[in-house]
Amino acid sequence: MNEDQNIEYKQSWRDEYLKWICGFANATGGKIYIGIDDNGQVVGVEDAKKLMEDIPNKIVNFLGIVADVNLLHKEGKEYIEITVVPSNVPISFKGVYHYRSGSTKQELNGAALQRFLLKRLGRSWDDLPCEWATFDDIDREAVDYFLRKATAANRIADGVNGDDLKLFFQNLDLLTEEGKLKNAALLLFAKRPSRFFPLVQFKIGRFGKEDYDLMFQDVIEGNILQMADKVMAVLKSKYLISPIRYEGLQRIEELEIPEDALREAIFNAIIHNDHTGAPIQLSVYSDRLMLWNEGRLPDDFTMEMFLGKHASKPYNKNIADIFFKAGFIEAWGRGISKIMKGFADAGMELPTFEFSMGGLWVVMKRKVFGEVIPQVSVPVSVPVSVPVTAPVIMEILNSKEYVNSFIYLFSEKQECSSREIMEAWGLLSLRYVRLNYITPLLKAGILRLKYPDNPNHPQQRYLLNEIK
Repeated sequence: MNEDQNIEYKQSWRDEYLKWICGFANATGGKIYIGIDDNGQVVGVEDAKKLMEDIPNKIVNFLGIVADVNLLHKEGKEYIEITVVPSNVPISFKGVYHYRSGSTKQELNGAALQRFLLKRLGRSWDDLPCEWATFDDIDREAVDYFLRKATAANRIADGVNGDDLKLFFQNLDLLTEEGKLKNAALLLFAKRPSRFFPLVQFKIGRFGKEDYDLMFQDVIEGNILQMADKVMAVLKSKYLISPIRYEGLQRIEELEIPEDALREAIFNAIIHNDHTGAPIQLSVYSDRLMLWNEGRLPDDFTMEMFLGKHASKPYNKNIADIFFKAGFIEAWGRGISKIMKGFADAGMELPTFEFSMGGLWVVMKRKVFGEVIPQVSVPVSVPVSVPVTAPVIMEILNSKEYVNSFIYLFSEKQECSSREIMEAWGLLSLRYVRLNYITPLLKAGILRLKYPDNPNHPQQRYLLNEIK
């Protein structure tokens, strides 16, 4: 016999094993063998006849369920098999709810208990009422945005409008029977969702070679319905490259990561995120993107099932329904396959998926481009010892965001301070900016000092040389 997540071996019976039976009933069921040691060897039980009477009675009296209890024999020894089927209703033992997860038993409390009870009732956290929210908290622009998207996707009847907000949210099943706005309604349409859910954020960070080397970051806030658009806009302008190529006379500018696949990954992260927990996080490195959202697989899902064709089981069913009506996603659990197909069609390495740290990691590799000739006029006077193609300079010159913000900054002003450059690029440290950006650009002749004879001048500012 092999012990696994649905099997427990016990040498002898103790009443505390009712907790294990409770945990199995609240999960996917399982079996407990009494009279078998941890190695799977039958050691037998004493008073088997008495236990065959006591155990079923205790299961009924303490747990309120019925389990199959069978007496088995092997090599002249008696042992007991207790078969527990999953319960449709929550089961507690002396007021405590237990749950079998993997090969361990957990006591459920707090948010975990709330999620478990809601699930057993066929509900989710986003289905609960937000007691102190009113229609004054609703952003009319978000409502109009949804209506435009849903109408264009042909997933909402023509003529539906947001003039009557109560009727609008009733039609979307985002009101309780008592007329209270559900949590999902505030997440999707509130002017300031952070008033109700402080951690509803999407964090983006650009990292160097090491995880501690945070170069710059952005925090996207606001309703989750429009969050993906905001995230994609920031990524395109600041974090990712859209190399230019030509097919004949046609100019083509495609994002380095398949855009539809990236957007799908972002949608999935938003829809399936536990919005009572940590913010969604996207870490951008030179060679990859790492997207994480707090959440977990359904109890009856394996990783193989998750990566293959599977039924749609959204963590937040109301949010998923609105995203479907808006045309953002399909209703049949195709998100992962769409992400994989997007990368496959682009001839790129497929993303990897891993559940860890209480959530899902999606790792997407970036394209590795060959050496790019910088579109910058470098003065002849540049010292030969200074590598114009140094990585930091190339990162600046090949980043559309850097170039655009640089040009815009110096078009507004004839000269700029190091702090103004730092703020224009969204960086965090003046010392870091001076050392890793301004100094190389000065050496390359792209910038020049206002007071060249006094580099440490207290009013030192920088001027831009010609950029073609």
